[in-house]
Amino acid sequence: MSKVATSKQQEVQRIVEALSIAIAQHRLKPGVRLIEAQIVEVLNANRNHVQAALQRMALQHIVTIEPNRGAMVAQPEAREAREIFAARRAIESEIIAAITPEKIAAHAGALEQHQQREKAALARNDRRELVPLFSQYHLLLAEIADNKVLGEILANLMVRSSLIVALYQRNNVPSCQCQEHGAIVDALKAGENSRAQRQMVAHLDALEQQLDLSDASSDSLSLNQALQYPS
Repeated sequence: MSKVATSKQQEVQRIVEALSIAIAQHRLKPGVRLIEAQIVEVLNANRNHVQAALQRMALQHIVTIEPNRGAMVAQPEAREAREIFAARRAIESEIIAAITPEKIAAHAGALEQHQQREKAALARNDRRELVPLFSQYHLLLAEIADNKVLGEILANLMVRSSLIVALYQRNNVPSCQCQEHGAIVDALKAGENSRAQRQMVAHLDALEQQLDLSDASSDSLSLNQALQYPS
């Protein structure tokens, strides 16, 4: 029985991750209907598993489920947008506080590789690649901090932040700047966590200031297109 349960949990998690990645990379926009039959077909999944995945995402406020309408990607309101960024400032400050120079050194290769990818994508003005890279940077810091609970909270906040950016960002300029990321890493390498925390808070403040909380979202890819798109 435990093996069956574990297999189901893994399959539900696979579906959650596929949908979350599509949302985080702005391939599924706020308000897009998540039709169960299409998800079953595109992800080669069991309908019961799809339903369980959508229910889990509804609890995480990534998806909304309405009677007679089914599931759709959540459309956070302006107040929620501000609250998400307030939560990120608190959580990411704690993540920064937990990172030592030794932890940074142990992940130096991954950090350097990530920063080089950011710089290359920025030089090409490749927004399609920049969007996931900028999110991955924040998640990478959470991984380095090695606090599983904070990492799980941040992962949820990052997906919800993606919805907010899709709805409210003023323009098509990437919402993160790799030079700010590099400055935070440099402070952490030097063991200056307080400086790194101030830089992270300023960074998140700047991201929030890029939002126009009266804007509507733009057109999205279809569900099939979003889930078939290479990660």
